[in-house]
Amino acid sequence: MAEKGSAADPLPALIGLLRESYGEIAWWPGGPEEVMIGAILTQQTKWENVERALDNLNVLDCCSLEGVLSLSLSELEEAIRCTGFFRIKSQRLRALSMAVRDVGGRSVLEKMSLSELREWLLSLHGVGPETADSILCYALNRPSYVIDAYTERICGCAGIPEKGAALKARFEEVLVPENKEYRLCHAWCVEYAKDYCGAKRCNECIVKNLNE
Repeated sequence: MAEKGSAADPLPALIGLLRESYGEIAWWPGGPEEVMIGAILTQQTKWENVERALDNLNVLDCCSLEGVLSLSLSELEEAIRCTGFFRIKSQRLRALSMAVRDVGGRSVLEKMSLSELREWLLSLHGVGPETADSILCYALNRPSYVIDAYTERICGCAGIPEKGAALKARFEEVLVPENKEYRLCHAWCVEYAKDYCGAKRCNECIVKNLNE
C-alpha cells in the first residue's frame, strides 16, 4: 500500500524503503501484560537484557502485573537486575501494576478512548511518551505510533528534521491509521537501526539523504 505524502516529502519514501527491506515481521512477542512489563524494562537498555529479565519473571511465574505485585521488592529487583537501573524500574513496575489494578484492570483500560488512555498512562510514575505509546501500540492494540531514539536517528539521516511529538504526528499523518501498520513501521525502524546504526555501518546507510 502506498504511503500518503507529496513527492518532496521523504517520509513516504523512507517508509516504502523499509517496507521493501523488511516486509512482514513478528516483533515484540508476548501477551499484553508481558508487553507492558517489557515497556518499562526496555528503558535505557538492550532488548536482550529485557528478554533475560522476562525469562526470570516467567521462571518465578510472575510475568504479569499481579505477579509483579506478589514479589517482594528485593525479589523483583533481583529478577530484573540485568536490565540496569533495576531499583528505579522496580518502583515503576509496581506503580504501573498498582495503577492498572486500582483502575479496575485491563478490561477497564480497553474501554477508554485512545486519548483518555494515553493521558492516563502519561500520568503514571516513570511512563513517558515512548513507554506509553509502546504499551498502547503493542499491548493494547491501539493506533498510537511509537517514536524512539532509533526512529529519530534514521529520520534525521533521511532528511526528516522533526523529533518527538512532531515526528509522531508526521508518521500518523502518512501511515494508514491501523495498529498493524504502526507496529510494523516501528519494528522496521528498530531493525534497520540495529542492522546499520548499532553496527556502525554508516557508510552503507541506504536512507542517508533520501530526499536528494
